[in-house]
Amino acid sequence: MLELSDAQIGAWVGSFVLPLFRITALLMFMPIVGTQLVSARVRLYLALAICIAIMPTLPPMPVVDALNLQAFIWVSQEILIGLMMGFILQLFFQIFAIAGQIVAMQMGLGFASMVDPANGISVPVIGQVFMILVTLLFLAMNGHLVVFEVLAESFFTLPVGSGFLVDSYWDIANKLGWVLGSALLLVLPAITALLVINLAFGVMTRAAPQLNIFSIGFPLTLVLGLFIVWIGMADILAQYQVFASEALQWLREMVRAR
Repeated sequence: MLELSDAQIGAWVGSFVLPLFRITALLMFMPIVGTQLVSARVRLYLALAICIAIMPTLPPMPVVDALNLQAFIWVSQEILIGLMMGFILQLFFQIFAIAGQIVAMQMGLGFASMVDPANGISVPVIGQVFMILVTLLFLAMNGHLVVFEVLAESFFTLPVGSGFLVDSYWDIANKLGWVLGSALLLVLPAITALLVINLAFGVMTRAAPQLNIFSIGFPLTLVLGLFIVWIGMADILAQYQVFASEALQWLREMVRAR
């Protein structure tokens, strides 16, 4: 009969289970994979497959007593690191969601909402279009492969049991304004154009008070707003590359990768 000692069990837990918690936490919280479109069972199977694939290349893991308090601390640390990596990616995707909501409110489409199948909430249609666009761009430009590369590298730059990165988490909290600022920068031309259109309608109302501006202004604002969004799509790829580079570099800095 096969007998395993406490040291062998601890070595197996340290070499497989501890990295699995970091990988699983990232996949459960990151965009695309961590949404409601992908079931938790599929995400768990994917985490197991990734862990098995990269386990031979990982550095030596500490020996862990499964019933020790130190094991609970290390597991909590691995989960926290994975969640923070997924949180950075969520911030990057929310730039385009907020940008679409801002444009929708300015052009009068804020009431036109639909259920987001990824998050299970109602969002404006323009915001949903932007989210679909950034998802396709992220997958087409192999952003998910870069994330997995940073994840594998994080076990070398941020090994298991190295301690909590309090400075990195505080830095993330201080940069939350980057999301709103980037969203405003993304839709600033569209907001400016819609503001000029609204000012023109205001001048028309003062010049001809008998003109019912609401009957013609609202549909005209919708049509011109959609046209402006269509024109702005030509520059969204350049903006995406800038924001994606900043987010992925931010992800590398959080795990101290080069």
